[in-house]
Amino acid sequence: MAEREQPVTLRTRKFIRNPLLGRKQMVVDVLHPSRPNVSKDELRSKLAELYKAPKDTISVFGFRTQYGGGKSTGFALIYDSNEVMKKFEPHYRLVRYGAATKVEKASRQQRDYEWLVVFEGGRILGSSVDVIPGKQRKNRAKTVRGTAKTKAATKDKKK
Repeated sequence: MAEREQPVTLRTRKFIRNPLLGRKQMVVDVLHPSRPNVSKDELRSKLAELYKAPKDTISVFGFRTQYGGGKSTGFALIYDSNEVMKKFEPHYRLVRYGAATKVEKASRQQRDYEWLVVFEGGRILGSSVDVIPGKQRKNRAKTVRGTAKTKAATKDKKK
């Protein structure tokens, strides 16, 4: 039997209509005795069918499978429209559902370094100033032992 053909039962509880955020919110219990778990995409389509709402206005998250399997519990939000969903739903969830694109950023360490170079001590510095953030200094010092640690922390690895 195919994975999607095996029976899945949805039960909703703690149903609340939230007009200020333009949505219906509920706790969803999923009974799936013959399956390890159910995909969020499948849950969204089943909830869309159940509540007669478009699939792209439904957000499901926070699902945990009970010990022993067979039952999962999570949260669902059904928005009144796509515009309301884009206004109130966190960006990472919109990316998950394909309603938004992910913004690529440099790593936290690189962004901190750039920030330190520009605003060291509250005054604007040129980019030629060699400022090494604490985390980078600590990791460089890990590579050597003894008194060489202080030298490694300040030494720049330019070769």
